[in-house]
Amino acid sequence: MSQLNLRNAARVGLLAGVVALSVSAIGMVESFDQRDLITDLFTLGQLLLFSAPLVAGYMVTKGVRDADNGAAVLLGLVSGVLTAVPPIALILLTLIAPNIRNALVNVSPALISILTFGASQIIGSLILAVIMAVLGVIGAAIHIVPEAVRKPILYGFGWTLGLGMLSDVLLNILRPLLGRSLVRLFFGTKGITFVSAAIIFVLSIAITIWWQSGGQSQYEARKASLSEAQAKRSRQISIGAGIVALLLLPLILGTYLTEVVDNVGLFILMGLGLNIVVGFAGLLDLGYVAFFAIGAYVMGILTSQGDLGIIDMSFWLALPISVAAAVTAGVLLGMPVLRMRGDYLAIVTLGFGEIIRVMATSDLLKPYIGGAQGILQIAKPTSGSFTMVQPEHFYYLILAGAGLAVFVSWRLRDSRLGRQWMALREDEDVAEAMGINLVSTKLLAFGIGAAFSGLAGAIFATRLSSIFPHSFNLLISINVLSLIIVGGIGSLPGVVVGALVLVGLPELLREFAQYRLLLYGALMIAMMLARPEGLWPSSITRREFHAEDEVVGGVQ
Repeated sequence: MSQLNLRNAARVGLLAGVVALSVSAIGMVESFDQRDLITDLFTLGQLLLFSAPLVAGYMVTKGVRDADNGAAVLLGLVSGVLTAVPPIALILLTLIAPNIRNALVNVSPALISILTFGASQIIGSLILAVIMAVLGVIGAAIHIVPEAVRKPILYGFGWTLGLGMLSDVLLNILRPLLGRSLVRLFFGTKGITFVSAAIIFVLSIAITIWWQSGGQSQYEARKASLSEAQAKRSRQISIGAGIVALLLLPLILGTYLTEVVDNVGLFILMGLGLNIVVGFAGLLDLGYVAFFAIGAYVMGILTSQGDLGIIDMSFWLALPISVAAAVTAGVLLGMPVLRMRGDYLAIVTLGFGEIIRVMATSDLLKPYIGGAQGILQIAKPTSGSFTMVQPEHFYYLILAGAGLAVFVSWRLRDSRLGRQWMALREDEDVAEAMGINLVSTKLLAFGIGAAFSGLAGAIFATRLSSIFPHSFNLLISINVLSLIIVGGIGSLPGVVVGALVLVGLPELLREFAQYRLLLYGALMIAMMLARPEGLWPSSITRREFHAEDEVVGGVQ
């Protein structure tokens, strides 16, 4: 073990300690500590705090090839101990400066109690140092333990903590199916019970071991033995089962969770549209919310029963007009930016989105679109005597729109137009030299992408029955772009995964909404460092990011 490795361990440990200090000083640890993962045993705040030494221990031994097991443990120990230094300094500072809350308002007695485990400052600091040292060693030991042992344990902890975080969702789903005694056995007032955690942990380990020892090979052999007709039939059965599950989902989730799924579905619809523009064609659009706003406002103007209503049209007649208006705006935006690319294109589209937002709040258009007061009394979709009111009703409307967007995107991806978009994304000059018409190709990308956003805006307007300009700010565009990056640029399943992570999970953890943007930024940084291709990348993107690894592996 070299001196350079020790310096790196010290540097990484102190950096992790600064992170632990920061999340404590801004109040995240105290706020997250209110959510139990395992009732009366482990909280989300403790997970946030103790992740720092674990990650530090893992990082300092990753790639260290000249260190034996003892040296790796020592590096993890050093990083873990140094991770504890900044939080301990904060604890001891409260002894020296009792009025520290005048400067750091979130350094409360409750936070100090969490950091010291309810003990005195001195004893609690020693306990914290020991625990973080142990966690640093555990993080370093991840590289030492054989994969056959490491992977099941990591999966066990991952599933246990993940399901503990989603305990409210599970409780809402399982409460009608389980008796009161079983509910109390598996769920506490917050989080899952120790019994549930143990069952989930053991089952996760057992399934992972089975999959590694022969389950995966058996599955692949069975899949390879199927004839073409059998494989096609199997895919059809899987697709049919998935469609049935989606149709029955509101009956399982209930009203509140269906409302959350509706929000996720709207972002999926917008994400599929922006995925065409950014993921397929490589055109960075930061003003995508403008088309969302246009679709919503056109729907509101055509269907509102208030003073701003013009025609009092039905939803079904106004829907294609709203989508057409968004497509027209997309084409009009594309015309002046045909020769722009990269950062310049991003700035122009950003300006377009801001222009739409400012126009929506201006007094000039107030007689027509309501200005800051927005548009009220937007009609609900009706079919005969049936009126869509409940979240369960809008779920099927959003599902139909998202299904249409997935089908269109899937068909376009492998079509001639889709290949033209991908050539445009790789190199515009080469694409033009190969005979691709850049004008029509770009305008089609902007127009089709805007259509999906306009559709989402129209559904959004009629779902809420009122719209206001502040609902269409820049943050919507940033959120949609972020979910594409996190899920995997150019990947259709990645859009769904990204929306679930960036929209669905924050909705389920709404009590921590004040930290949403901070977590967005941290997640984006982590994704770019650890998995830049996204959580569910397309096959092309995966090959591009791992081409060098495959070449090196082939040489070796």
